[in-house]
Amino acid sequence: MSWARADEEEYWHSSKFRAFTFDDEDDELSQLKESKRAVNSLRDIVDDDDDDLERVSWSGEPVGSISWSIKETASSSTSSLEGQDSSLQKGPSSYAAFPKQASSYSLSSLFKGEVSPIQCGQMALSDTGVKNYAPELRRPKAEYKDYSSDWSPKDTVIRMQRGKVCSLERFRSLQDKLVLLDEAVAGHDGNVITAVLIFLKRTLRREILFRELEVRQVALCHLIHFLKETGEQKFLLDLLRTDCAPFPSLQLSQYREHLNIQDVEKRREFLKGCIGLPFSAEDTSHIQDHYTLLERQIIIEANDRHLETAGQSEIFRKYPRKASILNMPLVTTLFYSCFYHYTEAEGMFSSPTNLKKTFKIPDKQYVLTALAARAKLRAWDDVDALFTTKNWLGYTKKKAPIGFHRVVEILQRNNAPVQVLQEYVRLVEDVETRLNLATKYKCHDVVIETYRDLKDRIQLAAYKCKVERGSGEEEKINSILNNTVRKYLL
Repeated sequence: MSWARADEEEYWHSSKFRAFTFDDEDDELSQLKESKRAVNSLRDIVDDDDDDLERVSWSGEPVGSISWSIKETASSSTSSLEGQDSSLQKGPSSYAAFPKQASSYSLSSLFKGEVSPIQCGQMALSDTGVKNYAPELRRPKAEYKDYSSDWSPKDTVIRMQRGKVCSLERFRSLQDKLVLLDEAVAGHDGNVITAVLIFLKRTLRREILFRELEVRQVALCHLIHFLKETGEQKFLLDLLRTDCAPFPSLQLSQYREHLNIQDVEKRREFLKGCIGLPFSAEDTSHIQDHYTLLERQIIIEANDRHLETAGQSEIFRKYPRKASILNMPLVTTLFYSCFYHYTEAEGMFSSPTNLKKTFKIPDKQYVLTALAARAKLRAWDDVDALFTTKNWLGYTKKKAPIGFHRVVEILQRNNAPVQVLQEYVRLVEDVETRLNLATKYKCHDVVIETYRDLKDRIQLAAYKCKVERGSGEEEKINSILNNTVRKYLL
């Protein structure tokens, strides 16, 4: 008998399943559930072995025989009453006791070695309801603390760091919420800090939240990063308008976000929101101009698209637009305006003079852009009017704020005729520059006149070899060289 008990103890203690426990520690719930699954899994083992074993009663009679059935029927009522009395005595909080059913094997068979202790245990479990062995497990008392709201801010942060679910709704006062935030920052866990900030963002007014974050720069940086990731631009703009933003570069980085906005209306609204950010005076002026320019571009684009589609404008029929004006730089917008809307009145949004006045475009930039646009259209009269000025006496003269040497280069790039080039080459004040430009662009009359004014007979004779024989330029050179008036000779 001692040998059989030793084998039985060795089997149960070597099993991979753990015994049931009523401990209330937090980490014991998973072990209890594992124990329940282990007990329930024995049903499959027992069911597989039922067909191979012969069941016998305590008296040694085979289970299912006629004598066994008579005795079992007579004792069934007594056994059930005893089971009920036993369960009532233990109280409602205890688990159900094992029912007193007849075993499938006799003790004599077990002691004689005919049945092993393992088979005996399997059949006993098979005869008894499995759910009586592993009833529904109640939740440990420790977990009810999450719902009874008795966790301190520090304990709450610790549980959140461990990945456990915690309700933050119990922290209702401002003081408790700020203590919770400070504990989260002290824990150096970004996920916990962000979770607490989301809770504060939902439960606090913005001005109160911004005021408290001003002295909590770590939490503020986490909130800014979170708002950028979630795309809450309006909330972020409101935050950056306050004085709590830690670095001025944050405002500039927020302004650069307009590059990622494709929809023109959304970009316009975004730029409008950026105007109120605490930038420097220069940056604020730049952002205001950017917003105004985009508004102008939207108006010009809508109007020109309509004119181009309807075919009501000759310039759009002759020179179809190659791209939209939306989101273009100011200089490109000015060129577009000088190309398609040069003659419009100043009161029109698309007028070049209106753009110049609104955005305070310098004279040099305006003249360069307008010259390039009108020269591309070969509108030489507009080019001439661009440089013609009148004094108070009514006399006219040509004046170029960019220098006539640059005017000549722009005209030559746009294939201006020689007569037009020569007119502006003559206006170059520096003699050496004038000769270089005239020689480079084959403005022969300018070269001959310059050498004549310089009384340089040698250079004039050398230049005679560069003109065509029998041309008017050659005759002009010969006339100067053969002139007996000494003011034209060295």
